[in-house]
Amino acid sequence: MNNQQILIASEKNIGERLDRFICTSIKDISRTLVQRLIEEEQVLVNNKLLKAGYKLRVGDKVLVLMPSLKEMRIESESIPLDIVFEDKDLIVINKSQGMVTHPASGIFNGTLVNALLHHCKDSLSGINGVLRPGIVHRLDKDTSGLIIVCKNNKSHIQIANQIKERKLKRQYLAIVNGKVQYKTGTINKPIGRDKVNRHKMAIVQSGRIAITHWKVLKEIKGYTFIECSLETGRTHQIRVHMKSIGHPIVGDKTYGKKNEPSTMMLHAYRLVFTHPSNGREIILETEIPKRFETLLGK
Repeated sequence: MNNQQILIASEKNIGERLDRFICTSIKDISRTLVQRLIEEEQVLVNNKLLKAGYKLRVGDKVLVLMPSLKEMRIESESIPLDIVFEDKDLIVINKSQGMVTHPASGIFNGTLVNALLHHCKDSLSGINGVLRPGIVHRLDKDTSGLIIVCKNNKSHIQIANQIKERKLKRQYLAIVNGKVQYKTGTINKPIGRDKVNRHKMAIVQSGRIAITHWKVLKEIKGYTFIECSLETGRTHQIRVHMKSIGHPIVGDKTYGKKNEPSTMMLHAYRLVFTHPSNGREIILETEIPKRFETLLGK
């Protein structure tokens, strides 16, 4: 269930951005959370889905769907975490494949957030609301690898700005179907909601800019082992981009080949960012996941 907030734009709101209007009209809601709600289609303007930068007109009726209080009671759980880095500001986790990053759509247990609440107690940033404490970026359920979690709002803002300004470097390992023709390449195609299936993403001209750089690491019979570097961070970006050039991720049940027996071969293995407090460059890497060995060979 969701709580509905209905807002009506007046003359003083003419030309104001939609996300800013909601942020200033609803108490204790961050602009980051507002933008996420808009992206997840939880905001309607005159019964239409519009972007965060929409400029308001007099009389615009804005409907905001907020998670109910019952949904917002997330319990801590004693779940083992593979901690790669931790201090008073940040904790970086090597998320296992199959773990959901944060509660959503009726999933309120067994997520990374549940485990973080047990490990960090009350030391998590609150900018993204109680459903996503500390979460500044996310990984899909079946994507394993490094994810940064912020312990306070100052760190959250700093890391979020690095992502927005494309200063935080995220690199992935992936095995894709087929032989990739070129050794390196860049995919610059906008990504948005699939117009037929709203649960999927797709290449759409009205979507948000999305840029993925890739290079071939090894050719295997029927497959190619690649490294992907994200310049932007759209939902399902690598998965959608690789499918768009005819090389979907092996084991991707949504965008890949049907009935493929393998689990998804996508792993966030490297992070490079500036520490929000001391300004030092932090470089973190993980080993190649064991599930890759079946196709790669040890």
